[in-house]
Amino acid sequence: MNSLVPLTRELRVLVVDDEPLARARLTRLLADCDAPRAVVLAEAGNAVQAMECVKRQVFDLALVDIHMPGVDGLTLVKTMGQQADAPAVVFVTAYAEHAVQAFELEAVDYLTKPVRLERLQAALRKVERSMQMRVQTLAGDVEQEFLVIQERNRTERVALQDVLYFKAELKYVTVRTAARSYILDGSLNELENRYPASFIRVHRNALIARHSVRALEKHIDPDEGEAWALRLHGIPELVTVSRRQLAAVRELLAR
Repeated sequence: MNSLVPLTRELRVLVVDDEPLARARLTRLLADCDAPRAVVLAEAGNAVQAMECVKRQVFDLALVDIHMPGVDGLTLVKTMGQQADAPAVVFVTAYAEHAVQAFELEAVDYLTKPVRLERLQAALRKVERSMQMRVQTLAGDVEQEFLVIQERNRTERVALQDVLYFKAELKYVTVRTAARSYILDGSLNELENRYPASFIRVHRNALIARHSVRALEKHIDPDEGEAWALRLHGIPELVTVSRRQLAAVRELLAR
């Protein structure tokens, strides 16, 4: 598998927000970002204008507000996703409660207002990584691996790159993707030894996909009390991190 290399061109951005001041502030912040750099090609004050922009030209990224008059940002992104060359999406909103819905729509990131430069820059890097993976997959550079899941009268192949975590549950392993959960016969140790480059142990009962990590945060675990947990792309539930594995997880986030 080839290593990821930086994109050389700027990210082409569409800013969607019904407040002109909010659009202006995002545009100023984007101008201060680097590695990758981004250029605003168009702005839209509502969903109708945004769709007109997307139909006229190609964007790498859409920064989308959620609460707008008429069609909201979530509905806009659903419609935009039907385009063959739909841009990656980062939601930018004053409301944190829509994060679950946002990641169900495969948003790359979710920013809350007021947006900080460092946080916006991190989101751009996530978009760049996503684009790199897409290019390599289309070029045939990413080796496709599959898990074979046996469920009653059904056998299904699940792409390894779609798996967000493996979790040991009694005598079986739960395989979690953004879309659903599966049951797999096997052990975490076997999976950890088979896919060390793709997954990392974060707890005695859990492996997480390295590419799926979004944030490390504190929470209250019913069994362990106050603990650290990982928030992953595309799913609402947290995955608890053991004290033993905390240093390795922090190192992963730093990289």
